This record gives sequence, structure tokens and C-alpha cells, in this order.
Amino acid sequence: MKKNIVIIGGGAAGMMASIAAAENGHEVHVLEKNEKLGKKLFITGKGRCNVTNNCDVETLLKNVVSNPKFLYSAFYGFSSQDMMAFLQAAGLPLKTERGNRVFPVSDKSSDVLRTLEQEMKRRNVHIHLNCPVKSIQHESGGSWTVIARKDGQPFHLPADAVIVATGGLSYKATGSTGDGYAFAKEAGHKITETMPSLVPLTVSEPWCSRLMGLSLKNVKIRLSSGKKLLYEDFGEMLFTHYGVSGPLILSGSAYVMAALSRNKPVTLSVDLKPALSDKQLDARILRDFDSVKNRHFANSLSALLPAKLIPVIIELSGIDGTKQVNEVSREERAALVSLLKDLRMTISGARDYSEAVITRGGVSVKEVNPSTMESRLVKGLYFAGEVLDVDALTGGFNLQIAWSTAWAAGTAAGERL
Repeated sequence: MKKNIVIIGGGAAGMMASIAAAENGHEVHVLEKNEKLGKKLFITGKGRCNVTNNCDVETLLKNVVSNPKFLYSAFYGFSSQDMMAFLQAAGLPLKTERGNRVFPVSDKSSDVLRTLEQEMKRRNVHIHLNCPVKSIQHESGGSWTVIARKDGQPFHLPADAVIVATGGLSYKATGSTGDGYAFAKEAGHKITETMPSLVPLTVSEPWCSRLMGLSLKNVKIRLSSGKKLLYEDFGEMLFTHYGVSGPLILSGSAYVMAALSRNKPVTLSVDLKPALSDKQLDARILRDFDSVKNRHFANSLSALLPAKLIPVIIELSGIDGTKQVNEVSREERAALVSLLKDLRMTISGARDYSEAVITRGGVSVKEVNPSTMESRLVKGLYFAGEVLDVDALTGGFNLQIAWSTAWAAGTAAGERL
């Protein structure tokens, strides 16, 4: 029997949920508050759209920060390989880049959106744009009424199942304003504390702003709170006018937000030369000094460090910049080595949701069935994507969470009916 499935939100999760739900021939409606689908998807990966990560399920799970066990069934039910196969079968060529990141060959997120819309239309999904949902009502017979406004007019839609795929709070300009949390609360669900994640961090040290625009490649960072190591990795980071950003920092932020929200101190340590031991770095500095014997210390580091970083390192080293290199003592050299291997900054906070890639926290996964994404509290209510309390590192993992949970929700909603 043909039934009505209503999906709230036309982003990545909403579009994929509609495709899965329509597989069984049900009538599927997607209600999107914006004037077009997939506004956030359009800007992901700097407009290139990192659709997933070309890895196995165990690697997917290792890159999930919050509640990875909850995603076990969803990832095995619809893996990154399944997503790639789906897009390619729909006519979108893909490529895999560094870190197994998957992009459309065209480097255009608009092509991903077009492919998803084409698959929705092929399955006769009804798309309602400029249609913000105000509330969802659970009727006595177990059905639902979705109350919205369409083009400024009241719009009521009966539903046998409702899938909430409204996203989180990050990038409010794309329509992510936390609506789904309100719908979940209405239905009796608990919302775990929300905070920005995969977000640039602010730094206390004033010298940091002088390095604005400087990108450091092949460095190692450590983020700690007291003696507790929160995160460490090797890669690329960027200095900004307020602190630090770049791939390493964004991933690291996922592990420090809890400490920052509780006002615990967080320290960032950067190893500028991770390929060299202290002894090897000292020998390298000696060789550099030897090649510029009569120069001042301030003019001796150009082969070792980026030009923008040199004045800051000289200042922090405590070594007089006008001192000739052959007069720099062994102790001063040891202090310089120590500084280059452990450049420290105090993390004072994080930027807000407008700069966060994703939201941490959301609908408590304890109250959601991990196989179907259906509410354990109310029959016929499902959740998909960022509205759930699950988040991962950068590299296509968060979009895969959206695809997998949406596929589970859409399939289960269709099969249940």
C-alpha cells in the first residue's frame, strides 16, 4: 500500500533519505526552507564537495569522534563504497585524492547536487522549496501531521512517517538553525549539549596575529589539557588574525571543545621540524651557521624557516638578533632547538558556528534505533545526518555519516510502511 513519507530538510541527508524512501514506490515529500536544495552541500570542500572517504568501514568508524558504535550498522548497511557506486551509476565520475578524499572529477559540488536531484526526480519525489516546517504533530492513530508554511501560506501535510534531516547549527546562512532539535524535543527526545566542531581556534599569544596568512606544511601538532594529551597528528596548519586554522587544527578542535566548554586550559604545541631529532636539528643549525659565519643571528635562519616566522622565533628564542652566529652559545642553540620542536600557544577558545564545518551534539543516540534511525520513543519518527549526536573528522567522513544514516532511515521508513 502506497504511504506518505515526509522528510524535513533538503540537504545531503534529506536528499539521500528521499531517494531511499522512494525506492519502494511510496509518496515522498521533501520540505526545504530555502529556495533551493543542498545549500550547505554546495559550499563543502571549498565548493568541490568531498563526497566521502574511499576507505573500509573500520577506517570510517575510527574517524568518528562522537558515538562511533552507533554508526556500525548504518556504515555496514551503506558504506562509502556503496555511495561511490551509487553516484557513478547515476552518471557522476569520481576521483580519489590525498587522504582517500573522494571528489567529483569536475571539482564542482553543483554536479553532486544535480545528480542527487536527478535521482530524486527519477523516483518522483515531491520537492517543496521555501517551505519552513513549524512543528510536527503525532496523531492518535499513529500518523503525523507536518505543519509548515509554503510561499508564505499555511501548509499541512499528513504523513505515515517523518524523517528529520534538518542539520545542526553550523553555517546558519545555509538554513542550519537547529529546527530539528525543537522537533525532537517536542517528541520527548533529549538533546545532548551542542557546540561548534571542526572549527578554527583562537590563541592568547599576541605574536600569533603577526603570522596571519602563514601556512605550515609537514608539521606535527599536539593539543593537551594539563598532562592529558587530547590530540596529535602530522600535516598542515594555518595562522590567522585570531589564532590558528587549517586541516590539522580543524580535526584537533573536535577533541578540545569539551575541555574549552568547561574552561579547562588547552595548550597547542607545534613541532616545526618533526622529521629531525633534537640532535639532528642542532647539527642542521650548526651547518647553517657555518655557511653564514659572519652574519647576525637574525639573518641566519632563512634556509630553515619561512621568512614570516623568523622575527617571531628570534624574539621567542631570547637570543640577541644582532649577535654573530659564531658567538651563539651551545645553551642558546639548545633553547632554539627546543623552541622549534615545541612552539607553544595557549588556546583561548574557538570560533563560532558560522565558521564551524559541523555541530557536535544533538539528538541523543541512546533514544534512536541504530539499525533504522527510528525513534525508540515514538513510532514513525526518524532522524538522519547532523541532527544526531554523531560527528567525525575532516576528509569526507561527516558526509558519509549523512549518506549512511539517511539511507538507513529512508529504507526503514519505506519498509515499515
